[in-house]
Amino acid sequence: MQSPFLFHPQSGCHLKFDGTHLTATLYVEPFNDVQQIVVRHEPDNEQAYVPMFQIKETLLGRLQVWQARFPINEDRDVTHYVFKVQTRTAQYWLDARGVSKRIPAKEYHFKFNARHRPAPWVQSQVFYQVFPDRFCNGNPKIGVESGEYSIKDGTIPTIKSDWGDAIENNDSMSVQFFNGDIVGIHSKLDYLQDLGVTTLYLNPVFSSLSNHKYDTTDYFNVDPHIGNNEELAELCQEVHRRGMRIVLDAVFNHTSAEHPWFDKSGKGECGAYHNLDSKYREYYFFDGQSQNYEAWNGVQNLPVLNFEHPEVRDYIYDSDSAVIKHWLRPPYSIDGWRFDVIHMLGEGKGAYHNAHYVQAFRSATKQENQEALVLGEHFFEATSWLQGDQEDGAMNYYGFAHPVRAFFVNQDIAYDPISLTSGEFQQWLLEAKAKLPWHNQLAQLNQLDSHDTARFITLLKGNEDKMRQAALFLMAYIGVPCLYYGTEVGLEGENDPDNRRCFPWERVESSQWVPFFKQMLALRHQYKALQSGDLLFFESRDEQIAFARCYGEERLLAVFNTGDKTGEIRVPVWQLGIEKGVAKSVLSHQKTRIEKGELVLSLTSRGCDLLKL
Repeated sequence: MQSPFLFHPQSGCHLKFDGTHLTATLYVEPFNDVQQIVVRHEPDNEQAYVPMFQIKETLLGRLQVWQARFPINEDRDVTHYVFKVQTRTAQYWLDARGVSKRIPAKEYHFKFNARHRPAPWVQSQVFYQVFPDRFCNGNPKIGVESGEYSIKDGTIPTIKSDWGDAIENNDSMSVQFFNGDIVGIHSKLDYLQDLGVTTLYLNPVFSSLSNHKYDTTDYFNVDPHIGNNEELAELCQEVHRRGMRIVLDAVFNHTSAEHPWFDKSGKGECGAYHNLDSKYREYYFFDGQSQNYEAWNGVQNLPVLNFEHPEVRDYIYDSDSAVIKHWLRPPYSIDGWRFDVIHMLGEGKGAYHNAHYVQAFRSATKQENQEALVLGEHFFEATSWLQGDQEDGAMNYYGFAHPVRAFFVNQDIAYDPISLTSGEFQQWLLEAKAKLPWHNQLAQLNQLDSHDTARFITLLKGNEDKMRQAALFLMAYIGVPCLYYGTEVGLEGENDPDNRRCFPWERVESSQWVPFFKQMLALRHQYKALQSGDLLFFESRDEQIAFARCYGEERLLAVFNTGDKTGEIRVPVWQLGIEKGVAKSVLSHQKTRIEKGELVLSLTSRGCDLLKL
């Protein structure tokens, strides 16, 4: 027998939590010979089976509705559970990926975190990532001048370039400045809000010698070449006045080698690099009394901090005046932190006790603002950090950016060739999300590209149809969408540093992409199902993909034809409880009839659509 259709929604009223128990709903395709349906969970680390009961008077189309109530775990924050359907001769299990014929590995069980969940506001946002030096120059008087200073042990002088000049792809890539600033960002809030952006995520703004500012020299002051603390406070206040949010980049794994604690150039008297008696010597990891030290990824300009030292802990997160807490307070009141390379920080090479320190970062953040976002940067899988007690969400490279690039571009994250069928693509996405508690799935930050990857439109070699497909996928998929600045005007760029070109403001009025992305962002805001709804993939065939997002009575269907020919897509919408009716495209407004639980529509080559059912 083919596996029956089973579906467990986790949004809205389908999974109720009363403080001690969960009431779970399961939709079941009717089939013969069912002996029992149970929920399997693990109170006290021992399995238990709770019988489910069919709600006789309730049907969703042809689907039966089953429910069970069971206690959450008392021994840990995350409760794992899975569904088992038993017949006389076979059994079928439903985990967070789908149906199988044997008990699934625990990592794929449904997960509910009763204590630690991201603030609800996160789900409804559209983020916009700004690389400050390249976004907008609002105050030319404060910018870096050519030759003003040198970095990398004083060997490379700064370069001031005219806005829009080519990016230098050599040793000067960190010292080429275009002098975007805080005032420039402030001046473009009308534009961003009109685009549909609701949360700004700024790459580092604190004092630093480089253009990217991941080499901090002062955690309590905005870099004077991009503004000052008062201007950042004014930006934050105006963002909040508009009902928007702002998240800042936190670089706490390492400092600049020119931070006063380290002082590699020897400008002061107390720096750890030249002074064996420095009080800051143990803030870092030196090899005995030598000048050899642990640096992030071997980059000598970025010495790694030692969180085993109590004064480092106090300074960054533990004391009342700690950096993490400072910027969460007025007059800034930022709405969260994006923690750079959070998986690497700890007690030296190997990131010893990393989980402890990430939990401490979370605790410090939540003490100041329980609704603040704790967002981690992980270029690869981040599952262990996303069980609720460490991070709310991560930059979702593994669960979104990697598979999307592999499928639409045929490149992996290392730019090597890869080819996935639509089914393999679907499987990757489902496995990645299944490993996380439901609310953390909704808080994952999804991007097509970022300051660390080539621009997606460039990877696609300018293919506009594929770009539209990828953009719709970004807006419709589970998690929070984030645009990297300039995507909405088709800004190109190869890998770092070319992906950090200046924003071409002259393109805004004429770009075909601006109205397209305004439409995409508006759809995301219009439909609760796209923000917080359950995800249901239909069987992917050939080069076609279809999935639904559902919240209560609101049901949206995203469909994609990635092939080179027009294709017919047949979607069994009876799996959503719909047997007949009309589906209407929210893009073209065309209508398609639903008959006998099936929707049949034709999509052009590289076509896509979003339909309201």
